[in-house]
Amino acid sequence: MLGRRGVMAGLGGMAALAGPARAQGFPDRPLRWVVGYPPGGASDLFARLIGAHLTARLGQNVVVENRPGGGAVLASEMVSRSPADGYTLMHVDNGILVYNPALYTRLPYDPDRDFQGVGFIGRFPLFIVVRPDSPVKDFSDFVAQSKTRAPNYGTPAVASPHHLAMEMVKRRTGLEATHVPYRGGPAAMQDLLAGNVDCVVIDCATGIPFIAGKRVKTLCVFSEARSPRAPEVPTLREMGFANAIAYGWQGMSVPAGVPAPIVARLAEALRGGVAADDVQARYRDLGIESTPWSPAEFQAFVQRENAEWRPLIRELGIKLDS
Repeated sequence: MLGRRGVMAGLGGMAALAGPARAQGFPDRPLRWVVGYPPGGASDLFARLIGAHLTARLGQNVVVENRPGGGAVLASEMVSRSPADGYTLMHVDNGILVYNPALYTRLPYDPDRDFQGVGFIGRFPLFIVVRPDSPVKDFSDFVAQSKTRAPNYGTPAVASPHHLAMEMVKRRTGLEATHVPYRGGPAAMQDLLAGNVDCVVIDCATGIPFIAGKRVKTLCVFSEARSPRAPEVPTLREMGFANAIAYGWQGMSVPAGVPAPIVARLAEALRGGVAADDVQARYRDLGIESTPWSPAEFQAFVQRENAEWRPLIRELGIKLDS
């Protein structure tokens, strides 16, 4: 007969084997990929584009489910409370994983505790654009003129990467400007061309068609290097502002506690989906940058972003629930 120690050892062994056993048959039913924003936006677009490849690679349907509301807080809370079995995926970005803990006094999920990273989808360079007939010559002139009359600048939303990046740029370059939030990048660009806003901070997914088509004058990009899709546009770094760097970015996470073999299976499928020819062609067209990070590398990236952006948001005093 087995003694108590033998029984406990046996139970421990069974628990240790449970993760690999579940992973071996994973997935055996459809998965859902939750997007915390409405259909038609960049997050939704790339989830659907890449999701088709995940379906092929995993052998089960990956269904994109839009759950917009509250800066993706509602969707994030729902996914964080889902079973840790790998069947519920979260489309994540700067806001969900990095900004929200600093933007909300009360947040119903903790991204540092409740999520674990699967992988990186891509990062989206940000540009400052003005109308083609603007008297502003370049970014230096833009800063100089702002001392006499501060321009207003449009972004897709309050506390979007675009908004926070511009506030960072203001602090590090001396630019003065007043924020005007819109309901999405296309609306901001329409108002720019209509003459209702002085400039717009726009990401490459929305902005490149305007930039490449010379429908706007582009003053700078917030990246480390110039964009291949806009090689004539200087970076702030080359103008002497080495620490004025920002992007919008997207990735995939799952609830904490998903077994490591399942996370690895999802990560492999995601890397393959992002590397697919049609996805990379779309990335090249829009100037999106991708890196095939492992789950650990993605987690390390998020930690670096936390260290950069959360203190800045708190210094700026931006709150979404006060």
